[in-house]
Amino acid sequence: MKTLSDMRPVYVVGIGLHPYQNRSQTSYVTLGLRAVREALADAAITWPDVESAYVGNALIGMAAGAAMLRYLGATGIPFAQVENASASGSTAFRHAAHEVAAGYTDVSLAMGVDTVDQWRSGPAKAGVRGLADHLSAPFTHFAMLTQKYMDETGATPEQIAKVAVKNHRNGAFNPYAQRQQVRTLEEVLAPPLISGVLTRLQCTPVGEGAAAVIVMSEEGLTRHGIPRSRAVQVLASASRSEQPFGRENGDVALTRATTLEAYAQASVEPCDIDVVEVHDAFSIEELLYVEAMGFCKPGEAAAELEAGAFDIGGRHAVSPSGGLIAMGHPLGPTGVGQVAEVVRQLRGEAGVRQQPNARMGLTHMVGIGPVCLVHILRAATA
Repeated sequence: MKTLSDMRPVYVVGIGLHPYQNRSQTSYVTLGLRAVREALADAAITWPDVESAYVGNALIGMAAGAAMLRYLGATGIPFAQVENASASGSTAFRHAAHEVAAGYTDVSLAMGVDTVDQWRSGPAKAGVRGLADHLSAPFTHFAMLTQKYMDETGATPEQIAKVAVKNHRNGAFNPYAQRQQVRTLEEVLAPPLISGVLTRLQCTPVGEGAAAVIVMSEEGLTRHGIPRSRAVQVLASASRSEQPFGRENGDVALTRATTLEAYAQASVEPCDIDVVEVHDAFSIEELLYVEAMGFCKPGEAAAELEAGAFDIGGRHAVSPSGGLIAMGHPLGPTGVGQVAEVVRQLRGEAGVRQQPNARMGLTHMVGIGPVCLVHILRAATA
């Protein structure tokens, strides 16, 4: 199977977002077009320069992407709408990157947009039922994983809550985040308890928003006069789905396998990664996933977090955007928004959220299926 490393280089040259926010009366068209126009302006190109487009969404319905993009002009470009649960935006980005890498186009748009709507879950209609269907909500599942982690490692509820303290602090300085308020440990631990020891501020809000990135080839950079200093290379795009993992938690095992594949594609190791945007819909997820990705030894994530290893300025800045806990999780945009944050960091444009000397970043999303996508990006060399 070919990977990005087997094809021509691919770069992200433009990023844009509509702030993630609580459900409003704002049309998804308004949300999405703001993000696309911001990405076009950031890349200093116009809509007719875009040669293909992929729109990730999970909630807004059939043909919504095409109906939105026609407001920018009917240019006849190849287009696809992508749904892959929480990883919809990550999947749209993967498609755009691979299309450019393969030489089909030189300029592609990857974006995600969603607004709160009725959930329509395909797996519930698939006919293959699990033993605990309708008995365990997602927050209960992760509360049980939290308890299991505490029993096995000796971590305390306070240590796990510090994931949310860190991410709320990061989100407070992100103008695109849904939650923009510094929270103390006492505030994070305060009731209401959602399930087990997980409190409201340790769970992601699901709202609305949009994110967009422009992907280009080297030929595109030259033709459009893009400064190499602002072109962030996509080194790896790994995507995997369910397989037998024995008794280990499926999302954790799948994360490990997908991340190892991404490291191999990019010829890097965990120590090379400066910035990580991780799927942290619940605080325990960050701890489980940073261990699975090799950023610390198994069972040591809580202690490493407490020591500042995952802070901005630490060994790896984990979720400097605020992560899903503070940035928010409007589903379709989330994976693209992670890419935008990593690009901002690798350009040195993140302001008070900037990880010093950031040269390489990783994005990680899991989704119902289960599926997992991991991307690795590298700052410009000149």
